[in-house]
Amino acid sequence: MGGSVTTEALGRAEGLLVDAADDAALELLAAVAADAEEYVDRNCPTTDELQWFCFPTPFELLAYRRVEGDRRELRMVGEPLDRLYADLALAQVRTGDEAGALESLKQAVRWNPMECAYRLDLAELFRRAGDEREWLGLAFSVFARASHAAHLVRAYLAFATHFGRSGDARTQAACLRAARRVSADDAALVPALELAAGTPADPDALDDAACEEALAEAGIPSGASTDLVVCMLMCATDAARDGDARLATDLTVRAYGLVGAPAAEALIALIREGDAELERGRGDGGAA
Repeated sequence: MGGSVTTEALGRAEGLLVDAADDAALELLAAVAADAEEYVDRNCPTTDELQWFCFPTPFELLAYRRVEGDRRELRMVGEPLDRLYADLALAQVRTGDEAGALESLKQAVRWNPMECAYRLDLAELFRRAGDEREWLGLAFSVFARASHAAHLVRAYLAFATHFGRSGDARTQAACLRAARRVSADDAALVPALELAAGTPADPDALDDAACEEALAEAGIPSGASTDLVVCMLMCATDAARDGDARLATDLTVRAYGLVGAPAAEALIALIREGDAELERGRGDGGAA
């Protein structure tokens, strides 16, 4: 499986999907997936090698990027395999093969375990298949990996739907309020209100303190992983230093959306302080 051949094939398949030529896209993507699996079997023969190939942590990715001088945004080594399997899942859903799509999205998550959109799409397929345990488990997993506010919103809406069905109006209201807190558009709550069983709870029935208490009692995280946000802001700092204003702005805006302006600004101050201390240490070492 040559990388360029796969990328070209994915581009052709995605063009077919845009044109609603779903059967042709499915045929092409299935052929590319078979080629990809042969490549993995041939080049990643052991479980340990495959684990290392697929699952670096955000901090490992950041360290590698800094050491290698690579200014890209955090990416997984599984690209473009994650994109391949996500496209294949879309084609399978469109052609009515939801069981096949479920297996394909599992592969997309395997190759890019940090991409929450794949996890949330997979969760939705599990929900439609009646597997609520897997659905909720994937929703929980988003909080440690979210790199966009939209990921958090979708996770909170999944929990709101669950608690609406189970009749727990207080926790449902807390989930809806938490979703609204990280959403720039309150219209994003409409699907949850429509899907929730019975009469949807009112997110305004709780204040922020009561919302936090209800989330804590249900074991639902309140917001994104600070570790991942720190990685994003460190990458933004490096990008700004290297003159990549687009990447620096994008990562900073996403970080603000995930944890809010006060927390993001405090983290930026800590990062700058740490970088300054590191530079002072290097200077002292050079003088010695």
